[in-house]
Amino acid sequence: MPQGEAIVAVLLRADRLLVIRRGPTVSRPGYWQPLSGRIEPGETQRQALLREVREEVGLTVVPLAKVWESETDDGRYRLHWWTARADEGLVVPDPVEVAEARWITPEEFPALDPIFEGDLEFFDRILPSL
Repeated sequence: MPQGEAIVAVLLRADRLLVIRRGPTVSRPGYWQPLSGRIEPGETQRQALLREVREEVGLTVVPLAKVWESETDDGRYRLHWWTARADEGLVVPDPVEVAEARWITPEEFPALDPIFEGDLEFFDRILPSL
């Protein structure tokens, strides 16, 4: 059973979405993924989304909807997947948590390496139906 709750932010701008490469000091460094982070005690999913996005890439976004739920491959976290509009602003990655950030089309995601199996499932199965 997952110990923690975390948010995954699927940030949309035109026909692209933001992916980050995990920084060297976080667990599983080097992996490409949508932005994510722990939900703090007393925080709603929407609040966690806004805070994590601001902290990790400096953007102010508009949360849209929760679109999926999954678990991390190690079973430690339940992930709440939210879409959000990120129509403006410059991406300024926090160098501690984010090694690189890139706006990609959904079709480009599977070519990134390495990626998590669960994220691939989202891009394959969930995102096309949204």
